[in-house]
Amino acid sequence: MILQYILQHKRQARMLNKMIKIQSILAIAMLSLAPAIAFSAGNAAEGQNKSVVCQACHGPTGISVQPIYPNLGGQHQDYLVKSLKGFRDGSRQNAIMSGFAANLSDADIEDISAWYASQKGLTEINDK
Repeated sequence: MILQYILQHKRQARMLNKMIKIQSILAIAMLSLAPAIAFSAGNAAEGQNKSVVCQACHGPTGISVQPIYPNLGGQHQDYLVKSLKGFRDGSRQNAIMSGFAANLSDADIEDISAWYASQKGLTEINDK
């Protein structure tokens, strides 16, 4: 009877230890994903739909149709967000871009930036 109690207690202790280990691993995994989730705001699929106007100059995938317009494909998302917000609030000056950015919401900016950041960018610099 005492031996049975001891064996049962040991089994319960092992199960509890396993559960604690699993919970710890899950907690660490969730915490390690938090920065990626926090910095990946924006929906690229929505951004593709919202970037139709942008595509006239910057191209459908962010590779400009004319050399006077910057390539956006593969650019850092946070840079694109900062640039668009700067055009919108006037801290960055460009008459054309300020006009386009004026009516964009924060969500629009995040989505469009996510779309262009998810595209393939240039892999080499072409000096002419």
